[in-house]
Amino acid sequence: MITIEVKNKEVLDVLHQMVSRMHDLRPALKEIGEDMVESTKRRFVTATAPDGTPWEANSPVTLERYLGVFVNSHKKDGTLSKAGEKRLGNKKPLTGETHALAGGINYQVNGSSSVGIGSPMVYAAMQHFGGTTEQFPHLWGDIPARPILGVSDADSANIVDIVSSYLVAD
Repeated sequence: MITIEVKNKEVLDVLHQMVSRMHDLRPALKEIGEDMVESTKRRFVTATAPDGTPWEANSPVTLERYLGVFVNSHKKDGTLSKAGEKRLGNKKPLTGETHALAGGINYQVNGSSSVGIGSPMVYAAMQHFGGTTEQFPHLWGDIPARPILGVSDADSANIVDIVSSYLVAD
């Protein structure tokens, strides 16, 4: 074992500050939570999983059900109206008119050592993990997994930066 004795007051002050801050990471966890919520919400815009893979597109059944909510989506002859075409062109997986799933993403600091990111929406887990009509007979079709929650490479780097900055902040 090697022992190093530090006598430099500046170095000792920084080390003491780091040790004292490690006992309560809540300020850093709050910042991580806020950043992860924003990162997760951006996934709905890019329609990608945390690892960067694109989410599977909506099925024709989902798109038709989506258009069925709007009175002016079809012409009298049953073909798509201009409004319907526009809605379909803008429709991304996991985004409805209310954007409730994306809008409900939140974080919670748990004690002084962890933060959770999630959604209060009952269907969030189904959208994240997917499911089949065999498992869940009430579905109108199989739902592919579209991972919403998770830590991307950019998120990981950001977390390291936040914790590093917090531990050695002035």
